[in-house]
Amino acid sequence: MTGVLASQQIQTLIDTGALSASPPIDPAQVQPASLDLRLGTRAWRVRASFLTGEGRSVAERLNEFEMHQVDLTEGAVLEKGCVYVVPLMERLALPEGLQAVANAKSSTGRLDLLTRLITDGGTEFDRITPGYTGPLYAEICPRSFSVLVRPGMRLNQIRFRDGQAIVDDVALRALHAETPLVDGDAVIIDEGLGFSVDLRPASGDLVGYRAKPHTGVIDLDRIGAYDPAEYWEEVRSTEGRVILDPGAFYILVSREAVCIPPDYAAEMAPYLAMVGEFRVHYAGFFDPGFGHSPAGGAGSRGVLEVRCHEAPFVLEHGQVVGRLVYEKMAARPAQLYGTGIASNYQGQGLKLSKHFKSV
Repeated sequence: MTGVLASQQIQTLIDTGALSASPPIDPAQVQPASLDLRLGTRAWRVRASFLTGEGRSVAERLNEFEMHQVDLTEGAVLEKGCVYVVPLMERLALPEGLQAVANAKSSTGRLDLLTRLITDGGTEFDRITPGYTGPLYAEICPRSFSVLVRPGMRLNQIRFRDGQAIVDDVALRALHAETPLVDGDAVIIDEGLGFSVDLRPASGDLVGYRAKPHTGVIDLDRIGAYDPAEYWEEVRSTEGRVILDPGAFYILVSREAVCIPPDYAAEMAPYLAMVGEFRVHYAGFFDPGFGHSPAGGAGSRGVLEVRCHEAPFVLEHGQVVGRLVYEKMAARPAQLYGTGIASNYQGQGLKLSKHFKSV
C-alpha cells in the first residue's frame, strides 16, 4: 500500500538492512511515522552552507569548505551564527521507489536551530531520492542560541514515502467532514489545511516569546533546566497584534487546535510567500495521533517558529501564516503520538522547547 511508512514498516527497513547504523539503531529512535537520526562523533565547521550537487560527495565538498574540525566525543559547543556539518550514525540503502524526507524535530525548531539533511549527490536539502544508498549528514546552524551537543543526540528525523502520499483538497474536505481536523467554523483548505496565529489568548495578554540576542549556552541533554527569562523576552498584546522586528525569532501559537487522525500524518509548510515579510520556521512533522482523541473534541495547537525578514511587519490575530499538508499512511502505526510513547507536546498551547522550565 502506498503512503508514509509506519513505525512497524520502518522496523522492517532496519531488519532488512535498508536502514543501518553504527552503533545499531535504538528502538527508541522509531517514532509513529519517522525515525530519529543521531549525531556522529565529529563536526566540520564550514565557511558556508552548501548543497552537494549531482555526482559529488559531501566528503569532497567538505575538503573545499572546511575551516576546522570539532571532536564531539566529550561534548562540544556549536556557536551561534556558525555552520557545521556532522556525519550521522545512520545510513541508507533504499529500495527503488522508496523516497525519504527529513525535517528538524520539534525541540530543535523551537530553539531556532537550523538543521537540514544533506546527502551525496543531493540537489535539495532534506530530500532523499528513491533508491539512494549512502551516508547521511546534518547541516547545523544555531541561529539564536549556542548549543552543547554530544554524539547520539537526535536533532532531526526522517520519514519514508512509498509512492504518492499527499491528500488533495477534495479528499481533505471529505476527511474533515468525517473527522474534524480543526476546531471552529472557519476552515481554510487550499493546498492543505490553513492555520492562523493566536494573538488574543483566552486569558491574559501573553501571546509569545522573542529570543534574547545575548544568552548562555544551552546543553541539549538538559530537560526542564533553564529559566525562560534568561533566554526569552515575553511578547504581550492587548490589541491582537504584534510588530515583528527584522532578524528576530519568535515563538507564537496557532489559533486553531488541529488533529491528525491515526491513518494520516502531516507536514507544516509556509502558506504563501506573498502574505508578509516573515517566515514560519516550521519544525515539520506532525505524527499520526497528534491532537487526536477517540472520544472526539480534542486537538492540539501548533507552535509557530517565526522569523521576520527585511522590514518590520505587523502580524494580526487570525492572520493565516501556514498550512498543514496531510499525507496518507501506508499502515496505521503500532503506536500513536501521545499514546504509549513519550510525547512532549501533545495537548500543547503556547510552549517553549522541553529544555526550559514550565511557565
